[in-house]
Amino acid sequence: MSMLTPQGLKGKQYRVTGNSYPRLGRPPKKSRKVIAALVGLLTLALIALGGVQLYDIFTGRNKGSSAQACATPSGKPLAAPTPGATPGAPGAPAASGAPAAAQGDPHAVPQPATVTVNIYNATTKAGLAGRTAEEFKKRGFTIGKVGNAPAELDKKVPGTAQVIAGPTGAGAGTLVGSQIAGATVTADARTDTSVDFVIGDSYNALLDETQAAAALALATKPSPTPTATGSC
Repeated sequence: MSMLTPQGLKGKQYRVTGNSYPRLGRPPKKSRKVIAALVGLLTLALIALGGVQLYDIFTGRNKGSSAQACATPSGKPLAAPTPGATPGAPGAPAASGAPAAAQGDPHAVPQPATVTVNIYNATTKAGLAGRTAEEFKKRGFTIGKVGNAPAELDKKVPGTAQVIAGPTGAGAGTLVGSQIAGATVTADARTDTSVDFVIGDSYNALLDETQAAAALALATKPSPTPTATGSC
């Protein structure tokens, strides 16, 4: 009798024969189902994101941001002075020894040697016009008349100085005015390029040459212009 035959029963009737046995498969685990569900959700999310990006591209919703990026200032430093440069243009002069004025441009800042400065003393301090004229001469200016201020200005300049130039000497007036802090620059009807420097009650001394160069650079600094927007 086979060992697989229960006791009390005929072995032939319940004997297991053959050499093949049924194999039971491993039951599926729940974790696999969870992972499959997560992969499906991630795939759907990626498909949806791609669709949104394509929609933005074809509808042009990102044009505004790209235009703003193109309009970012470069932050590039000012260029060095170049001969013949005019105020407000790239390479405008920024030192007391400014380059020669551009041909025919009254607002161009000229070389100090080409500027004739008349020094007038409108204060009660004796000898102030002569000492100031020497300072201008050391800086390369051409000295014209030196003396007391005319009656219409004598003791009537409360500030540091009044700089007077004609229409053809606007650039020269800017150059002379940058040599003193707080100067008032005015225009008259003279036809030459000479400049009057009238010493006022608050005058002590000219700026040093480094300070004068900085003042001239500020006076001739171009105004910022808006950057055009559009594609880069």
